[in-house]
Amino acid sequence: MPPNATPIRRVPVPVDGPVPTGSTNAYLVGDDPALLVDPPARTDDLDDAVAAASVEHVAVTHAHPDHVGAVETYAAETGATVWCRRGRETRFAEATGIDPDRTFVEGSELPVGDVVGVVGTPGHAPDHVAFETDAGTLCGDVAVAEGSVAVAAPEGDVRAYLVALRRLYARNPPRLLPGHGPVIEESRATCERLLRRRLDRERDVLAAVEAGARDVDAVLDAVYDRDLTGIRGFARATVVAHLEKLDAERRVRLDREAETVDPY
Repeated sequence: MPPNATPIRRVPVPVDGPVPTGSTNAYLVGDDPALLVDPPARTDDLDDAVAAASVEHVAVTHAHPDHVGAVETYAAETGATVWCRRGRETRFAEATGIDPDRTFVEGSELPVGDVVGVVGTPGHAPDHVAFETDAGTLCGDVAVAEGSVAVAAPEGDVRAYLVALRRLYARNPPRLLPGHGPVIEESRATCERLLRRRLDRERDVLAAVEAGARDVDAVLDAVYDRDLTGIRGFARATVVAHLEKLDAERRVRLDREAETVDPY
């Protein structure tokens, strides 16, 4: 990391729901001005971090509830400019309760520090972006240090997610600062691990169809050889997302309404 890199502070915030580590990371990028990214809820720790910086901008990597819960609160208190991805204004407003002041696109630069660049990284969510700085890339829910992130139907797009991982790998940031869990120091190794894991799951799904599974639940039972109590819905949505990718590539035929599947 460059010796005079943009300061970034990570503030884990406990959230309700099945998220990795049970918390979502909010980030303060820069000092004066500062960018607040992904404030999920108001806490004393995040209040202190915001008070210690001159927050002039607020943005999110994507508009899932565990990343946006305190956008309205902190925007009102700081008077910051609120940003969102262009074309996703309605989604953002419905999730946060406020309209954005400005929008960005792939390649935009937010005026914080030397600049914060925007990289499109859909897949986990259709509006997902990463924020690139000289100190590392705030990658939201594209990567985690351990385990994997959700890519589940109807929002998850496995093909887009694999592209997002490959983009991060190619850019090789000095660190990845994820939406959940600790900072990732080995960016490329983590991207490789997540790519392998996703492609391994794809092979399992395809093998299940080729072995005779003819509906989503049959594929699910063939792929997951363990008790899915409490997570069956999530696992099923993951399988559907993989089947949608395979269908788009004409490797299986998926009837989305009937939830049946056949090999090509």
